[in-house]
Amino acid sequence: MSKLAQRQILAKIVPSDNMTQEKGPNVDGYFAQVSGGEITASVEKIYVGGETFPEVLCAPAEIGDITLTKHFDTADVASGAFLPKLRQLVGRVYYDITVYTLDCDLKVPGSDRVYPKCLLVGLSEPDGDSSSGAPAVFALTFSVSSVAAPR
Repeated sequence: MSKLAQRQILAKIVPSDNMTQEKGPNVDGYFAQVSGGEITASVEKIYVGGETFPEVLCAPAEIGDITLTKHFDTADVASGAFLPKLRQLVGRVYYDITVYTLDCDLKVPGSDRVYPKCLLVGLSEPDGDSSSGAPAVFALTFSVSSVAAPR
């Protein structure tokens, strides 16, 4: 088995259906960075009457927020200006997120993660720096309620 490079893990989003009256704008292309989505369950350790080892009670699992980062392109400004639309919709629109694990040719081999109906809870605008040649990026943060079962 070969190892994966971080560049082989990308994400796309599409507006979710039937979640709110307002639908979020389409954001074309892949997001260059994916972070979050960790799954954890809280536990409570109970020591019963002087026992050396505790009983462990577990809460339901929770999925952490997912942050997607994308390079900002002048075509994004010209073709629909989705960022101004999204500014008004934070906390109000839902997206389906698909995280792809790609092969070396950056083609999708089918081991993707799907997070349905994620609420957009944060938007980070592109930063500016007149002395930098680094690409400008923006980030979207989503609150996740579930991950779809593998197909």
